[in-house]
Parts: sequence; C-alpha cells; structure tokens
Amino acid sequence: MDEQNQNTETPDPPKEEAEKEETIENKNLPLGHITPAISPIGAAFIGLFGGFFLYQIIGGLLAVIIFGFDLENAPVNGVRLITMAGQILFILLPALLFSKWFYQDVGTIIRFKFPKWREILLFVLGIIILTPLLQNYLYIQNYYVEQLAASSGLVKSVKSFFDSLNELVEKTYGNLITAHSVFEGLLVVVVIAAVPAICEEVMFRGFIQRSFEFKLKPFWAAIITAVFFAVYHFNPYAVVPLIVLGFYFGFAAYISNSIFVPMTLHFLNNFAAVMLFFIFGDDELIKSTPNADIDLPSTFGSFFVLLILFLGILVVIKRYYSSAKNN
Repeated sequence: MDEQNQNTETPDPPKEEAEKEETIENKNLPLGHITPAISPIGAAFIGLFGGFFLYQIIGGLLAVIIFGFDLENAPVNGVRLITMAGQILFILLPALLFSKWFYQDVGTIIRFKFPKWREILLFVLGIIILTPLLQNYLYIQNYYVEQLAASSGLVKSVKSFFDSLNELVEKTYGNLITAHSVFEGLLVVVVIAAVPAICEEVMFRGFIQRSFEFKLKPFWAAIITAVFFAVYHFNPYAVVPLIVLGFYFGFAAYISNSIFVPMTLHFLNNFAAVMLFFIFGDDELIKSTPNADIDLPSTFGSFFVLLILFLGILVVIKRYYSSAKNN
C-alpha cells in the first residue's frame, strides 16, 4: 500500500517536462506572453497614421493658431518650444498610450532595457562610419539626378517640384538650428537632437516596429518601419539615406532588445549635424539638393571604402550578440 501511495503522489514526468519546455519557449520569445487587443499590423498603422496626423496636422494647426500663417517671422524660440511640445504630446505620448491600450506590457513593447556599454560602443562605431557613407551616397545620387534632369524634361519637372519641397524643409530646419547665444545653442541641441531621438524612437523602433514583429520577420519589420520613418521626414532627396539610417536603428533595437541603443544613435546623428553647423556655419551642411560639382571618382572611392568598413562593423556586432547568446 505504501508503495502504491508513493507512486500515486509522484508528479507526472511528461507533464512536468512539457511545462518546463513551455516556460523555456516563452522565455525565448519576448512577445510570447502578450495577447494583442487588436491586430498588431493594424496597431502599427494606427501608430503611423495617428502619429502623422497628430503631429503634422494637429501640431501644424496649433502652430498656425499661435503664430499665424507667417511662421517664417514668428519668434524662433517659440517655434522651437512648440516643435518640442508637439513631439512629446503627439509622438511620444501616443506611442506609450497605444502600447498600453493594445498590448498592456509597455516595457516589453518599447524595449525598456538598459544595454551594456560595449553594445553602445559597437553601434556608435557603426554610426560614425555610416554618416559619411550616406553623405557620399547623397553626393553620387544627386550628381546623377542633375545629369538626368539636364537630358529629360520629365525628370527636370519632378526635380523642380522636389527642389521646392526640399527648400521649404531646409528653410524651416535652418531657422530652428541657427543660434545666437549659448542658451539658444543648448535649446537647439534639445529640440533638434535630444527630443526627436527619444520621441521618434519610442514611436518608430518601439511601438511601430515591435507591432510589425508580431506578424513579420524582424528584417521586414525593420525595413517597413524605416521606409515610413523616411517618408515621415518629408525630405525627397534624402529618402534612401533615411531608410538606411532607420534600418540601422531598427537593427540596433532588435538585436540589442533595447530602445536606448537607437535613441543614442539617433541623438548622435542629429547632434553631429548641429555641432558641424555651429562650428562651420555652412548652409551646405543642412542641404541635400542636387549638386553636380563633385569629384566623382574620389567620391565613389570613399563610398566603397566606408561601405566595406560598415559591413565589417555589422559582422562584428552579429558575432558579439551570437557569442553573448551562446554564453
């Protein structure tokens, strides 16, 4: 009888193993414990269109209500503060609210995890190489745009439209980035570098990319998010560089599982542009319009050298995380 009772009280080994396997599986799948309230793809597009509508349309209307239609002559610090408030209220806040409403677990969706300093260092090396790489690409792209426009009426018409749109974007950006005092300089860094890095990364690499990751492979989730990230910036000539930059941010967010890595990269990218403008005071630093006056062979040479270096950094990053995973 004792033996029979003892055998009866013993846990069922197959059930215990199954529970253990399920626990391990859930641990390896960070989204496995989350049940979305709506379709994750639908949630991603709500973030995309909701954020665009709120920031670009509602934010723009508020600016017009406060400063009138002559924004060019509005107090520049007032415009900066409105820009910063718009990013926080219409991009950051909706991303956090959408994450809570649709997924409950805000920390997992946004990837609130502090990375190790080695991780940040590796990705920073990547952005140091990627920035001049994309600038060289822009020179090459715009050189050929000029060549095509000279030989095609259609291309010339499209280029003329893009030039007008690009001029408007650059004029607005130029007004925001120009500083005449230390206080203004610090405000520019906050408005142009810090706030967008936080707000846009929480929305794009946090809520939107994470939503796509529920249904799509990480590569496609990152690339689709990067495309919308580029379109969101309304810079027609810089679409390809912005897609590449956005994809690198997405890659960093996914492989590190930390939103603070792409935030750091985004901040450094914008901060470098601000500092170069402050130091050299050259309008060309913020322009992306076509310019045929370049040394094409030299630019191609620099482009390919930087491309090889950047691909090498990506390999090092992949090996680092593969090694960390195995350990």
